[in-house]
Amino acid sequence: MRMTTEQYVEVRANADSYAIPILEIHEIIRMQEITHIPNSRSCVLGVINLRGQIIPIVSLRERLGLPEEEVNKHTRIVVVNDHDSVIGMIVDSVHQVMSFEDIQPPPEDEHVTYLQGIGRKGDALVSILDVAKLMDN
Repeated sequence: MRMTTEQYVEVRANADSYAIPILEIHEIIRMQEITHIPNSRSCVLGVINLRGQIIPIVSLRERLGLPEEEVNKHTRIVVVNDHDSVIGMIVDSVHQVMSFEDIQPPPEDEHVTYLQGIGRKGDALVSILDVAKLMDN
């Protein structure tokens, strides 16, 4: 068991909570018009223009194999660092900045390679996303 001072941003997809290390987040923006790019990878929904920078957009739901949901007033784009560039990830909502009392290794399962670990805060367990692995899948 290790106490952590790292901070994470809690996001939701399909009513499940996930945590993204705050140091991997470039910024969080409201949903905006996405321009479709023909023949792009199936996970890339399109691109947005963020202050002159073209950013590819993916869906966290799609990356996790969850059904897509209608965009609503809570939907956000979390712009994360992905290797040497940035990528926007659509999430159902952004909740809070949090740290964990304890972080355990993720379950050993070949289908969940996108997890850095499982964080515990009180009685709540939150899956901590490994953004690089999530985007590479």
